[in-house]
Amino acid sequence: MSSIIVYCVFSLHDNAYSEVFSLWAVSPRWLGGLNFTTNSVGNVLVVSGFAIIIFQLGLYQSIQKTCGPVSLARISGVLSIPILQSYPFMTMLSGFTLYAAIYIASILNNVIIEIITTCLLILQNRAVEQQQRGIANSISMTAMSAFRVIGPAAGGAILTSSQKRLNATFLPGTHLIFFSLNVVEGLGVLLTFKPFLTIKKLPLELLK
Repeated sequence: MSSIIVYCVFSLHDNAYSEVFSLWAVSPRWLGGLNFTTNSVGNVLVVSGFAIIIFQLGLYQSIQKTCGPVSLARISGVLSIPILQSYPFMTMLSGFTLYAAIYIASILNNVIIEIITTCLLILQNRAVEQQQRGIANSISMTAMSAFRVIGPAAGGAILTSSQKRLNATFLPGTHLIFFSLNVVEGLGVLLTFKPFLTIKKLPLELLK
Protein backbone atom coordinates (compact mmCIF):
# COMPACT_ATOMS: atom_id res chain seq x y z
CA MET A 1 0.00 0.00 0.00
CA SER A 2 2.90 2.35 0.69
CA SER A 3 4.28 1.89 -2.82
CA ILE A 4 0.81 2.46 -4.29
CA ILE A 5 0.40 5.74 -2.38
CA VAL A 6 3.83 6.94 -3.54
CA TYR A 7 2.89 5.98 -7.10
CA CYS A 8 -0.34 7.97 -6.83
CA VAL A 9 1.48 11.08 -5.57
CA PHE A 10 3.93 10.98 -8.48
CA SER A 11 1.06 10.32 -10.91
CA LEU A 12 -0.69 13.43 -9.62
CA HIS A 13 2.47 15.43 -10.25
CA ASP A 14 3.07 13.96 -13.70
CA ASN A 15 -0.44 14.64 -14.98
CA ALA A 16 -0.47 18.14 -13.55
CA TYR A 17 2.87 18.81 -15.27
CA SER A 18 1.57 17.45 -18.59
CA GLU A 19 -1.43 19.77 -18.40
CA VAL A 20 0.56 22.80 -17.29
CA PHE A 21 3.47 22.49 -19.72
CA SER A 22 1.44 22.88 -22.91
CA LEU A 23 -0.73 25.68 -21.51
CA TRP A 24 2.30 27.53 -20.17
CA ALA A 25 4.31 27.17 -23.38
CA VAL A 26 1.57 28.61 -25.61
CA SER A 27 0.72 31.45 -23.19
CA PRO A 28 1.87 34.94 -24.26
CA ARG A 29 5.03 36.40 -22.80
CA TRP A 30 3.22 39.02 -20.76
CA LEU A 31 1.48 36.20 -18.88
CA GLY A 32 4.77 34.46 -18.15
CA GLY A 33 4.59 31.95 -21.01
CA LEU A 34 6.85 31.27 -23.98
CA ASN A 35 4.42 32.29 -26.73
CA PHE A 36 5.06 29.02 -28.58
CA THR A 37 2.81 27.75 -31.34
CA THR A 38 1.04 24.43 -30.90
CA ASN A 39 3.36 22.97 -33.56
CA SER A 40 6.41 24.01 -31.55
CA VAL A 41 5.01 22.41 -28.39
CA GLY A 42 4.21 19.25 -30.36
CA ASN A 43 7.78 19.09 -31.65
CA VAL A 44 9.14 19.38 -28.12
CA LEU A 45 6.90 16.53 -26.96
CA VAL A 46 7.81 14.34 -29.94
CA VAL A 47 11.54 14.74 -29.31
CA SER A 48 10.99 14.05 -25.61
CA GLY A 49 9.06 10.88 -26.44
CA PHE A 50 11.82 9.70 -28.77
CA ALA A 51 14.39 10.32 -26.02
CA ILE A 52 12.29 8.25 -23.59
CA ILE A 53 12.25 5.30 -26.00
CA ILE A 54 16.02 5.43 -26.46
CA PHE A 55 16.63 5.68 -22.72
CA GLN A 56 14.22 2.90 -21.75
CA LEU A 57 15.60 0.49 -24.36
CA GLY A 58 19.27 1.34 -23.98
CA LEU A 59 20.12 2.66 -20.52
CA TYR A 60 17.37 2.10 -17.98
CA GLN A 61 17.98 -1.56 -17.20
CA SER A 62 21.69 -1.16 -16.41
CA ILE A 63 21.10 1.97 -14.29
CA GLN A 64 18.26 0.32 -12.38
CA LYS A 65 20.39 -2.74 -11.62
CA THR A 66 23.12 -0.50 -10.26
CA CYS A 67 20.97 1.79 -8.11
CA GLY A 68 17.88 -0.26 -7.33
CA PRO A 69 14.32 0.96 -8.01
CA VAL A 70 13.84 2.93 -4.79
CA SER A 71 17.15 4.78 -4.89
CA LEU A 72 16.78 5.48 -8.61
CA ALA A 73 13.27 6.89 -8.14
CA ARG A 74 14.46 8.98 -5.20
CA ILE A 75 17.47 10.40 -7.06
CA SER A 76 15.36 11.12 -10.15
CA GLY A 77 12.75 12.96 -8.07
CA VAL A 78 15.40 15.16 -6.46
CA LEU A 79 16.98 15.97 -9.84
CA SER A 80 13.65 17.00 -11.33
CA ILE A 81 13.09 19.76 -8.75
CA PRO A 82 15.76 22.22 -10.01
CA ILE A 83 14.82 21.41 -13.61
CA LEU A 84 11.18 22.34 -13.00
CA GLN A 85 12.05 25.45 -11.05
CA SER A 86 14.15 26.70 -13.98
CA TYR A 87 11.12 26.82 -16.31
CA PRO A 88 9.85 30.32 -15.34
CA PHE A 89 13.30 31.79 -15.98
CA MET A 90 13.23 30.56 -19.59
CA THR A 91 11.01 33.52 -20.44
CA MET A 92 14.20 35.61 -20.27
CA LEU A 93 15.65 33.68 -23.21
CA SER A 94 14.89 33.92 -26.89
CA GLY A 95 15.79 32.38 -30.23
CA PHE A 96 18.05 29.33 -30.34
CA THR A 97 18.97 29.59 -26.65
CA LEU A 98 15.32 29.35 -25.64
CA TYR A 99 14.64 26.35 -27.89
CA ALA A 100 17.78 24.55 -26.70
CA ALA A 101 16.87 25.14 -23.06
CA ILE A 102 13.25 24.01 -23.38
CA TYR A 103 14.18 20.91 -25.39
CA ILE A 104 16.83 19.86 -22.89
CA ALA A 105 14.62 20.53 -19.87
CA SER A 106 11.62 18.75 -21.40
CA ILE A 107 13.67 15.71 -22.39
CA LEU A 108 15.23 15.43 -18.93
CA ASN A 109 11.96 15.93 -17.10
CA ASN A 110 9.99 13.45 -19.21
CA VAL A 111 12.74 10.84 -18.96
CA ILE A 112 12.72 11.32 -15.18
CA ILE A 113 8.92 10.85 -15.12
CA GLU A 114 9.28 7.52 -16.95
CA ILE A 115 12.12 6.43 -14.67
CA ILE A 116 10.07 7.05 -11.53
CA THR A 117 6.96 5.39 -12.96
CA THR A 118 8.88 2.29 -14.05
CA CYS A 119 10.73 2.02 -10.74
CA LEU A 120 7.52 2.21 -8.73
CA LEU A 121 5.79 -0.37 -10.92
CA ILE A 122 8.72 -2.74 -10.40
CA LEU A 123 8.61 -2.06 -6.67
CA GLN A 124 4.88 -2.82 -6.48
CA ASN A 125 5.33 -6.15 -8.23
CA ARG A 126 8.23 -7.11 -6.00
CA ALA A 127 6.30 -6.21 -2.85
CA VAL A 128 3.77 -9.04 -3.22
CA GLU A 129 3.79 -12.71 -4.09
CA GLN A 130 3.09 -13.74 -7.66
CA GLN A 131 -0.53 -14.74 -7.02
CA GLN A 132 -1.23 -11.33 -5.47
CA ARG A 133 0.18 -9.23 -8.31
CA GLY A 134 -3.09 -9.03 -10.24
CA ILE A 135 -4.94 -7.64 -7.23
CA ALA A 136 -2.11 -5.27 -6.34
CA ASN A 137 -1.92 -3.87 -9.87
CA SER A 138 -5.70 -3.48 -10.04
CA ILE A 139 -5.75 -1.48 -6.81
CA SER A 140 -2.78 0.57 -8.03
CA MET A 141 -4.37 1.41 -11.40
CA THR A 142 -7.70 2.33 -9.79
CA ALA A 143 -6.09 4.65 -7.23
CA MET A 144 -3.75 6.14 -9.84
CA SER A 145 -6.68 6.88 -12.16
CA ALA A 146 -8.36 8.92 -9.43
CA PHE A 147 -5.21 10.98 -8.93
CA ARG A 148 -4.82 11.42 -12.69
CA VAL A 149 -8.27 13.03 -12.75
CA ILE A 150 -7.25 15.49 -10.03
CA GLY A 151 -3.88 16.36 -11.59
CA PRO A 152 -4.94 18.20 -14.78
CA ALA A 153 -7.77 20.05 -13.05
CA ALA A 154 -5.55 21.19 -10.19
CA GLY A 155 -2.69 22.11 -12.53
CA GLY A 156 -4.92 24.16 -14.83
CA ALA A 157 -6.54 25.94 -11.90
CA ILE A 158 -3.21 26.88 -10.31
CA LEU A 159 -1.84 28.06 -13.67
CA THR A 160 -4.85 30.32 -14.17
CA SER A 161 -4.44 31.67 -10.65
CA SER A 162 -0.71 32.25 -11.14
CA GLN A 163 -1.33 34.35 -14.27
CA LYS A 164 -3.50 36.70 -12.22
CA ARG A 165 -0.70 37.50 -9.77
CA LEU A 166 2.10 38.56 -12.10
CA ASN A 167 3.21 41.37 -9.79
CA ALA A 168 3.00 39.45 -6.52
CA THR A 169 5.92 39.78 -4.11
CA PHE A 170 6.09 36.08 -3.26
CA LEU A 171 6.20 33.55 -6.13
CA PRO A 172 4.97 35.91 -8.84
CA GLY A 173 3.29 34.59 -11.97
CA THR A 174 4.24 31.13 -13.16
CA HIS A 175 6.81 30.74 -10.38
CA LEU A 176 3.81 29.68 -8.29
CA ILE A 177 2.75 26.82 -10.55
CA PHE A 178 6.20 25.27 -10.84
CA PHE A 179 6.79 25.72 -7.12
CA SER A 180 3.49 23.90 -6.48
CA LEU A 181 4.57 21.06 -8.77
CA ASN A 182 7.84 20.82 -6.87
CA VAL A 183 6.00 20.65 -3.54
CA VAL A 184 4.15 17.56 -4.79
CA GLU A 185 7.38 16.12 -6.19
CA GLY A 186 9.16 16.77 -2.91
CA LEU A 187 6.36 15.05 -1.01
CA GLY A 188 6.71 12.02 -3.28
CA VAL A 189 10.46 11.90 -2.66
CA LEU A 190 9.97 12.12 1.12
CA LEU A 191 7.50 9.24 1.00
CA THR A 192 10.18 6.98 -0.51
CA PHE A 193 12.09 7.05 2.79
CA LYS A 194 11.54 4.94 5.88
CA PRO A 195 9.39 4.51 7.89
CA PHE A 196 6.72 5.17 5.23
CA LEU A 197 8.22 3.01 2.49
CA THR A 198 9.94 -0.08 3.80
CA ILE A 199 11.24 -2.67 1.37
CA LYS A 200 9.82 -6.12 1.96
CA LYS A 201 12.23 -8.74 0.69
CA LEU A 202 10.39 -11.86 -0.43
CA PRO A 203 12.12 -15.22 -0.92
CA LEU A 204 13.49 -15.62 -4.42
CA GLU A 205 11.15 -18.49 -5.28
CA LEU A 206 8.09 -16.27 -4.58
CA LEU A 207 9.30 -13.58 -6.97
CA LYS A 208 9.51 -15.95 -9.92
